[in-house]
Amino acid sequence: MAFGWIDEQAELRRRAGLVRTLRPRAAESPLLDLASNDYLGLARHPEVTEGAARAARTWGGGSTGSRLVTGSTELHAELEGELADFCGVEAALVFSSGYTANLAAVTALAPHGSLIVSDAGNHASLIDGCRLARGTTQVAAHADPDAVRKALGGHEGPAVAVSDTVFSVDGDAAPLTGLAEACREHGAGLVLDDAHGLGVLGDGGRGAPHAAGLAGADDVVVTVTLSKSLGGQGGAVLGPSRVIGHLVNAARTFIFDTGLAPAAAGAALAALRLLRREPARAARAGEVARELHTRLTAAGLEAVRPDAAVVSVRAPSPEQAVRWAADCRAAGLSVGCFRPPSVPDGVSRLRLTARADLSGAEIERAVRVIGETRP
Repeated sequence: MAFGWIDEQAELRRRAGLVRTLRPRAAESPLLDLASNDYLGLARHPEVTEGAARAARTWGGGSTGSRLVTGSTELHAELEGELADFCGVEAALVFSSGYTANLAAVTALAPHGSLIVSDAGNHASLIDGCRLARGTTQVAAHADPDAVRKALGGHEGPAVAVSDTVFSVDGDAAPLTGLAEACREHGAGLVLDDAHGLGVLGDGGRGAPHAAGLAGADDVVVTVTLSKSLGGQGGAVLGPSRVIGHLVNAARTFIFDTGLAPAAAGAALAALRLLRREPARAARAGEVARELHTRLTAAGLEAVRPDAAVVSVRAPSPEQAVRWAADCRAAGLSVGCFRPPSVPDGVSRLRLTARADLSGAEIERAVRVIGETRP
């Protein structure tokens, strides 16, 4: 029977407690949200939603084509210019998602004969970029510049190291200065995915590379998403103008993908301008994360200290993690649930995302519910 193996895979997932299901949400929800990536609380901000609506009224519902045909509007160019200026780089290129931005950066910058050194804790989009690239990939120990240095030292020819700046599972930060030093010793490039750093880390939320003094460096390329701190959708690659020009001509997820919808570009631009005007939102997201961690550990829970806005709480097993998240939901709290294969170490977790707009009472309520429903 065609696709008969699917039933076998479904049964294996069921036995392992790894079945995933869609749960469509209503426009309005009574749940306290600690599951989304809306770090700055901008997804529903009036200025952001009006930016999306205005763009749709002006440019239409879709971009109508790939960026190289009809999918580039003046709005896209405006967003790219302001992103580059905000993050302190020469140029930016907007994609339809952060995932496609990562695929573009890795595949286009790792040609045949090159070496990619990839952190063991990298996001799936970076891993998939490594798989699609024509270069050879070597996985390095998590957050270990010496492991990157050793891998680069055994290769002759073009090379690039790729890493998240803030890892999405535990919220720990990569040692960016050490990674840059290791790459520079061997003339290698460095590609950094700042999906969880933009809007939270750096001066006014300018990102982890900016905080590390790497913004604008000619050997560093940064990818970002517009769907987390900026409350919209889409992604971008930031870096030297010659690299961005190369991506326009060589990145398949740019050349062959329909451009980002104008509404999403308009929302991101409005959010970016709001963040410029209200930089304290970035610091507040970090404060909320640290307060969550302090209260959770005080309650006897095993929580990982956050370096940005992600707070991870360990669960005993995949099945108990699912039950724990469901019990939290029943008690009015929405939290993330990370299980294998989404976690590289096989340890299941509740994943909480701090938001700059959470009140002290909401933080207290979240900690109480998590503690009362623990397995």
